[in-house]
Amino acid sequence: MSEFEEPGRLEREPSVEDVRQLMGASTPHFALHLRNRIRSLIAGLPEGHPARVEGEREIARLDEVAEGSERRGAQGNDEPAMPSLRAGHVPESAGPSGAA
Repeated sequence: MSEFEEPGRLEREPSVEDVRQLMGASTPHFALHLRNRIRSLIAGLPEGHPARVEGEREIARLDEVAEGSERRGAQGNDEPAMPSLRAGHVPESAGPSGAA
């Protein structure tokens, strides 16, 4: 939920439950957006604060969801494999331009 959906969040210290509400629908497509929202939510909390600890753990997981679990697909029926989004990584079946 955003501050617009729960305006009381701006008037109190973020909680572990606030972090968990943001992490609810963390698909690869939205992982970086959610990571940034969690980072903003916990920014002012001291080291060791339960919500900060949970948020930092979730930020690391979301980074992995967004980039580490990237699957671009294998080479299929007369189609070249799609190149990775990771810098410098080119599938074995693809050339520098992503073509076979």
